[in-house]
Amino acid sequence: MDNRSEIWRRIDEVKPRFVELSDRVWGMPEINYTEVRSMAEHAAELRHQGFKVTEGVAGIPTAVMGEAGEGGPVIAVLGEYDALPELSQEAGATEHKPVEKGGPGHGCGHNLLGSASMLAATAIKDWLAANKLKGRVRYYGCPAEEGGSAKTFMARAGVFKDVDAAICWHPGWFWQVLPADALAMTLIDFTFTGRAAHAAASPHLGRSALDAVELMNIGVNYMREHMPSDARIHYATVDAGGIAPNVVQAHARVRYSVRARDLDGMFELLSRVKKIADGAALMSETSVKSRVLAGMSNLLPNTPMEEALQTILEDLGPPAFDDADLAFAKAMQKTFPDGDIDAAFRSAGVKRKDKPLCDFTVPLNQPHEKMMGSTDVGDVSWVTPTVQALAPNFAIGTPFHAWQMVSQGKSPAAHKGMVQVAKAMAALGQKLIEDKALLASVRADFEGRIKASPYRCPIPQDIAPPVGGMG
Repeated sequence: MDNRSEIWRRIDEVKPRFVELSDRVWGMPEINYTEVRSMAEHAAELRHQGFKVTEGVAGIPTAVMGEAGEGGPVIAVLGEYDALPELSQEAGATEHKPVEKGGPGHGCGHNLLGSASMLAATAIKDWLAANKLKGRVRYYGCPAEEGGSAKTFMARAGVFKDVDAAICWHPGWFWQVLPADALAMTLIDFTFTGRAAHAAASPHLGRSALDAVELMNIGVNYMREHMPSDARIHYATVDAGGIAPNVVQAHARVRYSVRARDLDGMFELLSRVKKIADGAALMSETSVKSRVLAGMSNLLPNTPMEEALQTILEDLGPPAFDDADLAFAKAMQKTFPDGDIDAAFRSAGVKRKDKPLCDFTVPLNQPHEKMMGSTDVGDVSWVTPTVQALAPNFAIGTPFHAWQMVSQGKSPAAHKGMVQVAKAMAALGQKLIEDKALLASVRADFEGRIKASPYRCPIPQDIAPPVGGMG
């Protein structure tokens, strides 16, 4: 517990409610665009804390925003609460024990993410009110980060356009400023239409949409040698055209995720993938239509805000874990390969240490292995200056999107990391409101980057959020 700061004391006063909120959301895992109960829990807590609440933000039923304060700069704190499919897991178990077979689970710690962000926003709200200061704080409850790109739709709708700075975090292994490594991404479906026929009696009359999907996949696989090494392409067959092998498949659909270092690179790679789809249709004498489902931009860095957050992380220090936390983390590490632990340390660019939980602050801009994932926080960073923290909530090396992370989601260590990062985010929000020179430099850095490379939303205007779930 660190009570040197007024805003940190305020967090310690109210933290039990937010730990309980995190645990409740953990216990009701809901996948993207179906987070009805989780959003309701967040909206109820916002009202309890005295925020003015807006539900259905950007036309998304499971998005919510709470605002408090008057005048002055607008500081946003971003939260999430969506889960992942098929990751149901019993809390605290060191072996795979699903609570519900095939059910969802919080395999990326978003139950913690939203709760800590709202805790930070609440502390900023109370600090503003107690000191009668001008300034506004907003908590944005953002659904569907896991492949649904809700923040991209929200950014496109303009809900962040008057925000002066946005603060976020992600549960993880280390105490650090998150490097701006995330890739730009588009999620796109290719639907092929052919002609059905009896596969034995009259195959010459059929035109197989499934053949077209297979030809497209082969074409993309051959392209991999001839694209940037830090780009990524993944695919899944969503509709194979039926289960009868004696019917020439008249329809088939394949879903592609196309990622690249930045938006320009992603759009260029996407155009090549589309040409391969057209070629597959030509070869199979079928037709093809494509439809973008979601998209995410690469993260824009903001040097002044990253430096300010780093100073706070170093001053505050990582969570104080006890022997029980360390013992549980060590037991969890035995459930995944030792190579995962080495990879985790490489991702932070630090030498491996003989501790299952992080007890140090990672230096800013430490050379490291770059992240190859994507996040819709990237689109917020193109609309307003944005920074993210990482906090140690899990045993170092715990694989993301795996049952081991779900198992640790209600642990005392997870809660300690959640509260500690809330203090860091609240302190940064306070500093941005108090220090006009810092906020001006944050804005100047942002505007310089945007001027050099204007924003191109990765989701077309005619694509609506897939409310109710992604098919």
